Amino acid sequence: MNARPVILIVDDEIINIEIMSCLLEPEYDICFAKSGSHALEIAGQIGPDLILLDIVMPGMDGYELCRRLKQDEALADVPVIFTTGLDGLDDEARGLSSGAIDYVTKPVQPEILRRRVANHLEMKRMRDQLADLAMTDALTGLGNRRRLEKLLRAELRRLARSGEWLSVIMLDIDFFKQFNDTYGHLEGDGCIRKVAAALCRSLHREGDFCARYGGEEFACILPETDFGGAMSVAEDMRRQVERLGLPNSGAGAASGVTVSLGVATGRCEAGLPAEIWLSNADRLLYQSKRAGRNRVTGQIIGPSPPDLAAMHAAAE
Repeated sequence: MNARPVILIVDDEIINIEIMSCLLEPEYDICFAKSGSHALEIAGQIGPDLILLDIVMPGMDGYELCRRLKQDEALADVPVIFTTGLDGLDDEARGLSSGAIDYVTKPVQPEILRRRVANHLEMKRMRDQLADLAMTDALTGLGNRRRLEKLLRAELRRLARSGEWLSVIMLDIDFFKQFNDTYGHLEGDGCIRKVAAALCRSLHREGDFCARYGGEEFACILPETDFGGAMSVAEDMRRQVERLGLPNSGAGAASGVTVSLGVATGRCEAGLPAEIWLSNADRLLYQSKRAGRNRVTGQIIGPSPPDLAAMHAAAE
């Protein structure tokens, strides 16, 4: 059963919140805030599907709040409908210019409000479906690099509040060019799909995420996972792929398809970029390549990612 859409009502007058809540509660889950600062906090925590926003509020007004919402990558796509007593054309134009998708004047007309909310939620649902397709790898059904990097940034923001651990695994199919040269690209596609399925068998928590990062390379995000836990997952992934028993006669001494993995684990802090985890995991992956492949190399990382050029050159 699908969860009901969540609507955040932002208004400094409790009577307005009560009126709109009564109109919308039969179909939606409602939360509310009475100030702009509180609204930013709640929106960051719950990720509402739509925001009904008053303009005239003490402190941060609705225009400024809307601008801040649109500057937040995690909230920029949430539709905002202004609900206000300001009924001038200039007020409406200013509201739409600040990023709102619609403008409803008070006192609200019940059926008009319900219809506009329903219409904008449906349009958001369709946009989300298109965005989901754009961030899905067609060959494996996993998320793609764009989705992984977006999710990683969101997890870093979330986990920075508590300084939690975050681990990233980067892995690459060993001697994949030789596999394609020996068996052909159709078999190569089949190999990638089977490896993707094997990797997913090692992920048992809802928050863990695996993506096809590009070509024969994959990446995984493990929120709230310390170094030992991440190394255990990575080693299980290595074994899962090895157990597939896929032949690769072009791999020299290797008897079958294997993967090399790099694991980067660190404490999340506000302002640390996702590149720290990705670049270090990539560096460690290439250490596994240089050390003979079909192995896991991991490290607890700090805030200074190394230069990768020499690692890539040495692994070629």
